[in-house]
Amino acid sequence: MRLAHALLAAVAMLLPVAAGASDVSQFAPIGFSEDGKIFAFEEFGVQDGSGFPYSSIFAIDLVRDAFVDGSPVRSVGDDEQTPLARARRDARRLAAPLIDAYRLPDRPGYLVAFNPETEVDSPADTLAYRALPGAPDFVKPYRLKLETVDVPAEGICKDFVPVLKSFRLTLTEAAGTAVSRVLHDDAGKVPTSRRCVTGYRIGGVVTYMPLDMNEMHVVMVQVLSRGFEGSTDGRWIAVPLPVGPTK
Repeated sequence: MRLAHALLAAVAMLLPVAAGASDVSQFAPIGFSEDGKIFAFEEFGVQDGSGFPYSSIFAIDLVRDAFVDGSPVRSVGDDEQTPLARARRDARRLAAPLIDAYRLPDRPGYLVAFNPETEVDSPADTLAYRALPGAPDFVKPYRLKLETVDVPAEGICKDFVPVLKSFRLTLTEAAGTAVSRVLHDDAGKVPTSRRCVTGYRIGGVVTYMPLDMNEMHVVMVQVLSRGFEGSTDGRWIAVPLPVGPTK
């Protein structure tokens, strides 16, 4: 019996890591304010290691590229038996005053591109999309490029990864016209909130057009970091892309 247990343990070590071992969060757009200046999204999942479910709601002032007062709102389950749905409900309840103040769900916008780390053949560092659905002959494409820079690991991360990654995000095409517009540049600095970050991915784009026709795009960058026992964790960063009046 002991030999059988030993053999089972040895085989288990050779099997792929269980799907629940990593903590790559999902994201769900909540919506925009009427003028398009405020955008909120939810990030949710189950923590690796503890197994506790969590939900975080981020409301962002896209003009200032800063959190709205009262954001982010976070909810974490008491233990691994807590349903993920409960953590999500608690976060939405806590964020309700902020969400209701701007009536964000009234204007969900469009998820016009989605390119998470589970995609196999799509590149992580480029993404092309049209800002609105249903009119391919009239809506010209936008293109994005992401570049990473190695940064020496510091603090606890030195024990786990040789270098951290910072990123620069550039708009290379706007409505069919070639451009070079830097949307975000870490300038070689990595916030500690990204933990032991090992890479990035242009994960998607959400767009909205208010009545004044000043389009607002939000680029969702997926942040990948070293997680519990060498697994990969994933979180999301929203990068504003104000477009201006459409022609």
